[in-house]
Amino acid sequence: MISRWVQQIVHIQSQNVDIVIVSSGSIVEGMKRLGWKDKPSDVHKLQAAAAVGQMGLVQAYEYLFAKHNVHTAQILLTQDNLTNTQRFENISATLNNLLELGTIPVINENDTVATEEIKFGDNDTLAALVANLLGAEKLIILTDQKGVFDDDPRNNAAANLIDTIHFDDEKLERVAGKTAGSLG
Repeated sequence: MISRWVQQIVHIQSQNVDIVIVSSGSIVEGMKRLGWKDKPSDVHKLQAAAAVGQMGLVQAYEYLFAKHNVHTAQILLTQDNLTNTQRFENISATLNNLLELGTIPVINENDTVATEEIKFGDNDTLAALVANLLGAEKLIILTDQKGVFDDDPRNNAAANLIDTIHFDDEKLERVAGKTAGSLG
């Protein structure tokens, strides 16, 4: 599946569109590599799984984009990185330089050092923060859901799909909440 996304991303980039990927899956990939069937509850085991899994994600992105002669760069962030002014400015400068070089930044939360009180919560939030940092014109979120609903469809079978939503729409603020994204 990632291979098809990479082909599409390379095609979009060839049209002079800057691309930044906010990725997830480091914990799940780490669990797979470590042979763990059940997700541990211990935060340090989760952090270890994230560290192992992040390597797999980086390898996959690097390999697949290299087939198209496109460089990637890994950026691991914590919430502190975006709330500290100097770090924020450094991240912004680095991302903008990478984009000028035609390199695709692959961003993930640094799950190896993030704890519950400093986590973004999910990668949708991280993606929105990065889009804001870069002044992005568009934010495209790939999800396991069919779209944005007026309630969480995993908990409410009567949740309605919202056909169109704009960034300044009141509906967006009402439906935005803590998601179940917890797999790194």
